[in-house]
Amino acid sequence: MVEEVVEAETKPARLTRGLVGVSQPRRLKDIRAELESRMPLQMEEFARVLGGGIVPGSIVLIGGDPGIGKSTLTLQMAMQVAQQETVLYVSGEESEKQIKMRADRLTGRDTQSGVLPEDLYLVTETNLAVIFEHIAAIKPALVIVDSIQTVTLPEMESAAGSISQVRECAAKLREVAKSTGITIFLIGHVTKEGAIAGPRVLEHIVDTVLYLEGEQFQSYRLLRSVKNRFGATSEVGVFEMQEKGMIEVRNPSEVFLAERMINAPGSAVAVTMEGTRPLLVEVQGLTTPTNFGNPRRTANGIDFNRLLLVSAVLSRMGLRLAEQDIFTNVVGGLRVDEPAVDLAVAAAILSSLRNIPLRADTVLVGEVGLSGELRMVGQMQSRLREAAKLGFKRAIIPHPLRNSEPWPKGIEVLEFRSLREALAAALVEKDSTHPKE
Repeated sequence: MVEEVVEAETKPARLTRGLVGVSQPRRLKDIRAELESRMPLQMEEFARVLGGGIVPGSIVLIGGDPGIGKSTLTLQMAMQVAQQETVLYVSGEESEKQIKMRADRLTGRDTQSGVLPEDLYLVTETNLAVIFEHIAAIKPALVIVDSIQTVTLPEMESAAGSISQVRECAAKLREVAKSTGITIFLIGHVTKEGAIAGPRVLEHIVDTVLYLEGEQFQSYRLLRSVKNRFGATSEVGVFEMQEKGMIEVRNPSEVFLAERMINAPGSAVAVTMEGTRPLLVEVQGLTTPTNFGNPRRTANGIDFNRLLLVSAVLSRMGLRLAEQDIFTNVVGGLRVDEPAVDLAVAAAILSSLRNIPLRADTVLVGEVGLSGELRMVGQMQSRLREAAKLGFKRAIIPHPLRNSEPWPKGIEVLEFRSLREALAAALVEKDSTHPKE
């Protein structure tokens, strides 16, 4: 075995000095930070999740399950922006004809040309160096890369979609966005666990991370912001997937409550917060005698551990739940993680167990403690205003330690310290006594 050493040719590296080509310390007080005007969007749901519009020079990552509608949503957004600005759509997964067919469907047209925006350019390319040449030639205000896992750097030997390729390509695109002021949207694949494929550093490179969520058999899609350097996080936009693309749902609370059966036992209405938006959701509970030694606990749309906690508290109050299978569900495919729905979950379980409906005009908001006490949750004023706007007459909430401002008008607010008292008030008049065994 003879060792042969091959020395690579070394060339002086010409590194970019900083993200904008300048690396010079300056006094913070001397730096002018004018508020940049955002590019407006006709889709108000999309604009609100972004923080009010598209920020020039930002880089946004959109992730979601296959077929959830990421390409459809971004193409709709591109066609809207292209009415005022130049847009470049880079596709590494679909052909030009496929994207053209989707654009025709979104605009409600046949294959005749002449209606699509003039300044919307399309290219199918995976070589990042060639993509940069197109950007330099067209000088767009917005670039969409679908998807980041298909883009490759020629000087790297690793395959497309590998950790090194995804990280380096995203870093190069960020440098372009920061140095030129071009806004770049990246579409990313997700893993089986639902996280964006590739290294976690990919989410640290970008300015905004959006997830498009939805059930396979539901037409509603939730665009959720989990990171945003230019706006509030945890915002959510609601869309409905139709033949003509993603249609905005301006009042999602009405949609989620549209098919609710008024006098059905096991149905309660809770008010949850998605970012700064209050949403009214229907929480369903069902109890059935168990056929096995250990009763089942099934949680769909809420945290499983919260269901166990609420069930344990109800059992401590005297309800015989050890012999019952308990199923809970949040209607509409929503996922609610905050403890503000504890009271609604407990009321739905009790209503199903006793086979007595809850008051149809009442919403329930509150966290349940291990001792059976009710605890206040945040943004109660916004929750009650949303409930009153949708016609609910009563709200059962925890008793606050202090209330600095009066409750909204148009809704009767009942305050209770214990779960037992709140459940007694939630049931209809014929069973207004305290819940017993």
